Amino acid sequence: MILVADSGSTKTNWCLLNPAIPALYFDTEGYNPYFVTSRDIVLSLEKQLPEQLDPAAVSEIFFYGAGCFDDKTSIVSNALTRIFEKAVVNVHLDLLASARATLGDTPGFVAILGTGCNSCLYDGQKIVSNIDSLGFLLGDEGSGFYLGRKLLGDYIRGYMPTAVQHEFFARYGHTREGIMDKVYSEALPNRFCAGFASFLRETSSGDDYARETVRAAFRDFFDHLVCHYKDYASYTFNCVGSIGAAWREILSEVAASYGMQTGIILKAPIGALAEYHLNYTR
Repeated sequence: MILVADSGSTKTNWCLLNPAIPALYFDTEGYNPYFVTSRDIVLSLEKQLPEQLDPAAVSEIFFYGAGCFDDKTSIVSNALTRIFEKAVVNVHLDLLASARATLGDTPGFVAILGTGCNSCLYDGQKIVSNIDSLGFLLGDEGSGFYLGRKLLGDYIRGYMPTAVQHEFFARYGHTREGIMDKVYSEALPNRFCAGFASFLRETSSGDDYARETVRAAFRDFFDHLVCHYKDYASYTFNCVGSIGAAWREILSEVAASYGMQTGIILKAPIGALAEYHLNYTR
C-alpha cells in the first residue's frame, strides 16, 4: 500500500492507496519542520492515525510538506520511519505536490495560497525556479497568515470600518493585549493569525472591506513574487490552497490584471495527487 500526504502548517491531508480497496482519506495536524520536531510528529500521528490503517502494511510514503526543504526533510522522514517501519519514505516540498496535482507532467506555473504561500515554475518533472516566499515573518504575501495579520492590525489600530470592528469583537472578544500575547509570546503565531482569514468570508457587515483587503493581498503576492518569474504572463495561473479557492473570483480578476489567464484552482491537492501517483510513472 502507498500512503500519500500533503501537509501545510495547519493541516495534513492523507490518502492511503490500495488497488484492492477504495482509497482511504483522513486528516491530521500540519507538520512543517520549521515549527515541529520529529518527536512532535510521532506523538501527533500516534494519536491521529485512523484505526483501520496498519502502519506495517504501508510499503511506500510520499510526503509533500510546507517547509520540507532539503535541510529539513530528515525531521519528517525520521518521524515517519519510526511509525511506518517497513515503508520507503519520500519527502518533498509541498510545491511539487501542487505542481503534480494541477499540471501532471505538463510544464507550467503553480502557486500555493493557504496558511502560507509559495510559487514555482515546473518543467513537468521537477521544480526549476522558485522565488523564496520568506515565510510569515518576512513574506507570505497573499496567504491566510498575511490576511489575518492585516485584519488584526486594522482591528487594533482602529482602521476597520466601525461596524466591522464591532462584529469582530462580538465574535472573538479579543483585546489588544490578548492579541499581542498570542502573536509574540505563544507558539505558532502563523496559525493564530491565519485563523482569522475566515472572518473575511463570513462578515455580514464588511463585504467591501473584506474584498478590498483580499484584493490588496493578492496584488502584493503578484508584485513581490509572481511578476519576478521570467515570462510569467506566458503561463496560466494555477493555484492550490484554501485562500486561493475561497477567493477564486478575486484571484482570477487580479491574475488577469497582470496578464495571466487562470488555469486550475484547487482547495486541496490530495485527490488529484493520489490520482497522479496511480497514473504517472514515478
